Amino acid sequence: MKQEDIKKAPKVFCESINIAFTPEYFVIGLTSGNQGTIYTLTPQHAKRLQQYLKHQLTEFEGKNGEIDATWDPKILSPVQRANPPSEGS
Repeated sequence: MKQEDIKKAPKVFCESINIAFTPEYFVIGLTSGNQGTIYTLTPQHAKRLQQYLKHQLTEFEGKNGEIDATWDPKILSPVQRANPPSEGS
């Protein structure tokens, strides 16, 4: 996708992210209100997404200060019902 196409694309605020995986792929569900979009990524693309997000967050926090956010792995994702987080994960 070209940069000018990205600028024209509709912008939607993401309220929730849910992730599930198999040995072959990751499934990422992004929801806004009662609408959702599901993306499937190879493990390699999922790893690159994680690396890119880490880089972008570091850049953001360098300019704007640390983001105050807590992640709780015990929150059960509606997408990932077959493999909920365990006590040690």
